[in-house]
Amino acid sequence: MIGGEGPPPSAPPRERCVLGVDPGLAKIGWGVIEVDGPRFRLVEYGSLRTDPETPHPQRLRAIYHELQRVIEEHRPEVMAVEEVFQGKGARSTLRAGEGRGACVLAGANAGLPVAEVAAAAVKLGVTGTGRATKDQVGAMVRRILGLEEVPKPADAADALAVALTYAQRRRTAIPR
Repeated sequence: MIGGEGPPPSAPPRERCVLGVDPGLAKIGWGVIEVDGPRFRLVEYGSLRTDPETPHPQRLRAIYHELQRVIEEHRPEVMAVEEVFQGKGARSTLRAGEGRGACVLAGANAGLPVAEVAAAAVKLGVTGTGRATKDQVGAMVRRILGLEEVPKPADAADALAVALTYAQRRRTAIPR
């Protein structure tokens, strides 16, 4: 876990609130859940797409500011970020890693502990198999959270899966 060293938020974090992030450069997904004993409750989810025509530093800044806004609004007690999956090439993997860095920095600057969760662990945590498809992950997120529909876009559903996996693994460490 990466420790947050930034200034404390103006309001205290909400107990049992986890922010999950599916990072990248072209698009990120985020999802906020609350943990109540064995139950999970959806708070909110969303996503951000950055324009490939926008200069690279501005795309990273947009990611950082989006997560800053989400943290300020929801006051999670922890951020769980999916590890970057190695893409089609070194350049795309590097760019995705830079987007992930902007996400981690937003959490750390807000004083949040930032946990890293492997992609296979997320799939295993919500579906029971580490090789699940995005559709299977989305369907299980819908079921676990008791939603009428699968969260869209898929990046937001993946971010909720990250939050759920972190919460399931750390359930005893989350205040009740």
